[in-house]
Amino acid sequence: MEFSKQMPNSEENSNSYIIKPRFDQKFRPWAVRNIISQLLKERLETEVYSPENTHEQCISLADEIKRLLRKSLSLRRYRYLIQVIIGEKKGQGVNMARRCYWDSDNDNCADASFVNDSLFCVASVFGVYTY
Repeated sequence: MEFSKQMPNSEENSNSYIIKPRFDQKFRPWAVRNIISQLLKERLETEVYSPENTHEQCISLADEIKRLLRKSLSLRRYRYLIQVIIGEKKGQGVNMARRCYWDSDNDNCADASFVNDSLFCVASVFGVYTY
């Protein structure tokens, strides 16, 4: 048996041992918030609230947010959890809260809201770094 052959020295075969993201590879809430805000405005500006379509709209918006984040930010080791809520605007108040158990150095969240004459929408994105 010959042990003289070594694996080629390439990025694919070497272990990086990186356990924290570089500064330029961290989840940036302001950048995510801009992406979400722009999408919500484009997609919902002329929409009228319809309870029959709300489920599909939420799924469609969440999928589009995920696609845009992967395309524009390219944070490979982050996983995105996306929550989209659409409700009818009838003069009511809405309070929302969240509590997360995560690594406060690397994980973060961003949210944006949109309101027109008939509906409101809140989209939240949680960026969780995978070790």
